[in-house]
Amino acid sequence: MPDAFFRGLFDSAAADPIAPVQFLLCVGTSLALGLLLCAMTVWRSRFSRSLTVTLAILPAVVCVVILMVNGSVGTGVAVAGAFNLVRFRSAPGSAREIGALFVAMGTGLIIGMGYLGYGLLFTLILGGAMMLYNGVTLRPGAGNTKERTLHITIPEDLDYAGVFDPILAQYTRRYALTQVKTTNMGSLFKLTYDLTLKNPAQEKHLIDQLRLRNGNLEISLGHQDSAAATL
Repeated sequence: MPDAFFRGLFDSAAADPIAPVQFLLCVGTSLALGLLLCAMTVWRSRFSRSLTVTLAILPAVVCVVILMVNGSVGTGVAVAGAFNLVRFRSAPGSAREIGALFVAMGTGLIIGMGYLGYGLLFTLILGGAMMLYNGVTLRPGAGNTKERTLHITIPEDLDYAGVFDPILAQYTRRYALTQVKTTNMGSLFKLTYDLTLKNPAQEKHLIDQLRLRNGNLEISLGHQDSAAATL
């Protein structure tokens, strides 16, 4: 009875079913490696709770799917189509999020194919690489020149072409106007700049100079990566 309970309704007599012990071993290993990968990915990084939970359980989900496919080409194509449908129905994420999700899926694929040792090795190598890159990015002294996003609100009668260039050239190493849009029923313009400050301690001086040009309207200056990565 127990053996029949774990057999599929459409399994052929020649097909070898997956033993419950093998199933539990693969899923348990996937969960453990998913937790390890999650911890290594979020080290010195900011991720939302939903993304961290997804990274922890995604290897087990993919592992189970691969175990159930069990070499069937047709089923594998159907599963790939389902994954693509879910991906295109979801909101696009950052490159870092997508990379972390691919690593988690790769771990699940390896474990689902039965290579537990290779799954552990893959997780350690890729997780260690992400930790190394995060550590290099966040090393002491790396934040002396910081990336910022600047939003400036101006009246509609102000010609914004080059009006802030002298100020930005004085306080930044580089700057670029990335977006212009109307606001307040078209009576105002909102400019968005990506820039790198020469000296972060002079943020207030930069804002004060900009206020003299935009009629003391709203100005905001924030980190380009100020929001936590979300799924």
